[in-house]
Amino acid sequence: MTTAFRRSRFLAAAALGLLLAGPDAFAAPPPWAPAHGYRAKQAERYTGYTGYHWNRDYGISGGRCNRDEVGTVVGAVIGGAIGAAVHDGGNDLVAILAGATIGAIIGREIGRDMNDSDYACMGHALEIGQMGQPIYWAGAQPGLGYTMTVHDGFKQGGYTCRNFTIEQDYRGKKTARRSAACRVADGQWQLARR
Repeated sequence: MTTAFRRSRFLAAAALGLLLAGPDAFAAPPPWAPAHGYRAKQAERYTGYTGYHWNRDYGISGGRCNRDEVGTVVGAVIGGAIGAAVHDGGNDLVAILAGATIGAIIGREIGRDMNDSDYACMGHALEIGQMGQPIYWAGAQPGLGYTMTVHDGFKQGGYTCRNFTIEQDYRGKKTARRSAACRVADGQWQLARR
């Protein structure tokens, strides 16, 4: 038998084996297979407005920011260290609204009662919130709540920005303000002066 004949016989047998194997041979890998695990892990990621992928949404996708979980993440981070901690390679962290005087831009009535957990809810809503979807969270004081709705986006000074409306409800007294913020660093949003 020549080498060419043996090779053609082998190829014919391989082709016949593939035909007889049926559709199950080409099915998705079982759950324990590494490829399946990789795809499953990637499916749990949330894509931000600027394309960054986050492992956690802190309830934003469902319309309620989990202020307690967000507070745990930002609790140990203070001041200028926020930006560095937000993007440290482990994107279980949270985007945050930082770097600007909140009360001066969105109004003293709304900004005076906010803290880092509220800024994180705002930042993560800007990062992964869907346009037009209201996102609610309870404030630090009893009877205090916020609802933020993210609107259209724009570019300013080379940064990606989003318009939003923030409403504070304190024991039935509602105050609303429309504003905008720009993503100035990884996971860090800064209120825009317009």
